[in-house]
Amino acid sequence: MHALLERDDCLDTLAAAFYDVAAGQGQVVLVSGEAGIGKTALVERFTTMQQEAARVLWGACEALFTPRPLGPLYDLAYQTQGALPVLLEAEADRAAIFAAFLGEVQAGPAPVIVVVEDVHWADEATLDLLKFLGRRIHRAAVLLLLTYRDDELGPDHPLRFVLGDLPSRLTRRLRLSPLSEEAVATLSQQAGRPPGDLHAITGGNPFFVTEVLSGEGRSGKGRSGEGRSGEGRSGAQQRIPATVRDAVLARAARLSPAAREVLGVISVVPGRTERRLLEAMRAPSLDAPSLEALDECIYAGMLRLGTGALSFRHELARRAVEAALSPLRRQALHRQVLEALSGREPPEVARLAYHAREAGDGAAVLRYGPAAARQAAALSAHREAAAHYQTVLQFAGTLSLEEQARFLEGRSYECYLTDQIGEALQARQAALELWGRLNRSLEQGDTLRWMSRLHWFSGHKAEADRYAEEAVRVLEALPPGPELAMAYSNRAHLHMLADETAEAVRWGSQAIELADRFGDTETLVHALNNVGSALLLGGDEAGWDHLEKSLRLAREHGLQEHAARAATNLSSCAVRDRNYARAMDYLGAGIAYCIEHDLDSWLLYMTAWRARALFEQGDWARAAEDAGWVLAQYNVPPITRIPAMAVLGHVRVRRGDPAALPLLDEAQALAMQTAELQRIGPVASARAEAAWLAGAPEERLDEVRACFDLARHHKSPWLLGEMAFWRWRAGDLVEPPEGTAEPYALHMRGHWRAAAAAWRQLGCPYEEALALSDGDPEAQMAALEIFESLGAAPAGSALRRTLRAGGVRGLPRGPRPATRANPMGLTDRQMEVLGLLAEGLTNAEIAERLFISPKTAGHHVSAILAKLDARSRVEAATLALERGLLGQGRLPDGDSQDREEAVPK
Repeated sequence: MHALLERDDCLDTLAAAFYDVAAGQGQVVLVSGEAGIGKTALVERFTTMQQEAARVLWGACEALFTPRPLGPLYDLAYQTQGALPVLLEAEADRAAIFAAFLGEVQAGPAPVIVVVEDVHWADEATLDLLKFLGRRIHRAAVLLLLTYRDDELGPDHPLRFVLGDLPSRLTRRLRLSPLSEEAVATLSQQAGRPPGDLHAITGGNPFFVTEVLSGEGRSGKGRSGEGRSGEGRSGAQQRIPATVRDAVLARAARLSPAAREVLGVISVVPGRTERRLLEAMRAPSLDAPSLEALDECIYAGMLRLGTGALSFRHELARRAVEAALSPLRRQALHRQVLEALSGREPPEVARLAYHAREAGDGAAVLRYGPAAARQAAALSAHREAAAHYQTVLQFAGTLSLEEQARFLEGRSYECYLTDQIGEALQARQAALELWGRLNRSLEQGDTLRWMSRLHWFSGHKAEADRYAEEAVRVLEALPPGPELAMAYSNRAHLHMLADETAEAVRWGSQAIELADRFGDTETLVHALNNVGSALLLGGDEAGWDHLEKSLRLAREHGLQEHAARAATNLSSCAVRDRNYARAMDYLGAGIAYCIEHDLDSWLLYMTAWRARALFEQGDWARAAEDAGWVLAQYNVPPITRIPAMAVLGHVRVRRGDPAALPLLDEAQALAMQTAELQRIGPVASARAEAAWLAGAPEERLDEVRACFDLARHHKSPWLLGEMAFWRWRAGDLVEPPEGTAEPYALHMRGHWRAAAAAWRQLGCPYEEALALSDGDPEAQMAALEIFESLGAAPAGSALRRTLRAGGVRGLPRGPRPATRANPMGLTDRQMEVLGLLAEGLTNAEIAERLFISPKTAGHHVSAILAKLDARSRVEAATLALERGLLGQGRLPDGDSQDREEAVPK
């Protein structure tokens, strides 16, 4: 066994993780680095070392342009003895498949090591599987090893969401570095070559080093194990370094013609090529691959043999060989692979669709592509399903207009589910034109309703309303049916979102009547949700019953998205009503439901509403954590971004952070496109308060007046109160208008004591302090104390000036000199806590070290996270070191505890 150079520390970290697993505590290890850095070699060495103590299951993501859904799970399944292979072949429900795999790894007495390679290429269903396992890893004696190329993860890569969702206290990260000059010299010496400028040419990449050395005249039999990286495919755009290409082709050129023929065949099959596939490809144009030819490729170091399958040592090598084939030869080989795969039962439709496309076989694409799309959708790999539909549409010119329209609808729906709203709209528009050419009014009407829905998601309120009205007009000309019921409910939804209560109830009631008549449970649930929300926004408590019924029916009938929507509206209505106890109950249950069922879009939206609830209750650190977490996720739609940006921007305003205004400017631009009060109002309030704190409240008066008129028109007492309050502060309003929420009205009428008491009862400390600040000196001192406890520096400074101007002496000096000198505004105590946090200590350990309670330590940590605008303890420590706040110290490997103040539970 060859030594792995400069990887001892990594093996020690893996061994420590396995020790924890053996003790019953599941662990995740993320092994990352560039292509060829030796991730697979490291994991292979580690699993070999543990093979007597653990059961090892190994899977890898495939190199298809549109990956096979749950591809790695197929690899893992056939290494098990349970029901998992049967469930996969039967295309069972995804929840059953995931549960079966979890049961499989939990079943045996020995620890299990589950390896999934190249997860940067994972399909959507595989990413969901990783989230599923990560959220349950603590219950299993499992070490989950994931390898990926971190240099291929852009800011919007979906894997980033998955990695951020893994339990931080159970996750270790290993980023492999290139080899040093000394290590490259050692490999050169082993190969009998002078090192020369090899390190500079290869950058110390182990695979590049071994390829260059092997390409200089050696057959590869004595190659170093360091180069056995085996990382899988890149995309069609992957750049093959010239050095590697030349070295790979030079090595291939020394093979016999028969071996080169085998190599060419295997190069067109990304990932693993099964022996039975090679045997099935016997044809007059391709000699049967002999064992001698295969052995020659293996001994030359071009291929490696696994359990019943062959693969290139590295994907770059495969692509170099494939790229060297002539276009006609490459297409012919794909056609042969397609023919060999087509006889299998059950058919591997994703692989068949890939090779059909590469072979240019349109008929085969139309045969296998739709099935691949349906299979991907059934496994919730919606992004892959959308890609399959796109491939089908490229070859759909020979199909009927109706078939083309159906495929366009399929693509649109899958794009909608993956927040590719622009692509979804484009496909629906094309389908609408085809239905028009066919004079299919029913399909036209339903497509118009979908156009309305998609425009609303894009934040285009006017277009959403226009398409909604057109859908109803078209469908009302036909006999009533479920399509008309959903069109009515869609109109109710839009009116509810616009706080137009009466219209929402009217359209929703018609939808409910039709849904009952046709037994359409989905529309009934949707309409009950809309009507219930509208009633609550109009002050009618009967709305709670409608929403609760919607939630109950959705759960009973397995309508998970509708259940999440009902939980969201129950939560948001309670927050807007300032009923925080009720809101937090709904949010807790709803977020847990979304996590359990992997409903990430609704999870994000509810987390944004939880941020609003926390903010209004004065828990700004956790509010900023939630809002920041939402905004950091992949491809968040405007409807979800707006409330998160409003909260984070408002927290920054109240803390005096100059970064508030750019964020609020962006939020306003998005909110105005929606024309919805619930989006516009919170942003306008934050911007108005920023102007007031800056001493120029008149700067936002036009914006506040417009929102004031909107809130009064929609009879929204709390937003009306906010807008009236800021107009009053600016001297633009004397009396509160009718319908203003009571605490605001009391304050504006001069009843500051009663207003403060009302805000205190609701649990809104900042607003309580605002009311007290308009009282007598004693009340103002109480307000100052609240501002200081919240970290509301601008409001506290303004009040301190008012008190001094009134002759009050002996005021607290505000932040101490050390705090003022600190650019982040951290107190001496917070600096102490930050130093201990950077050492990786838990709250309990910090408390013990500083002789304070764990709760107090937690408050300090939350304050530090907010002031540094950090999403986690690790990020706070990193920022502290980068900004020179800590003289020295090490960063923790991960959060020392689950962050209650950060990641949704």
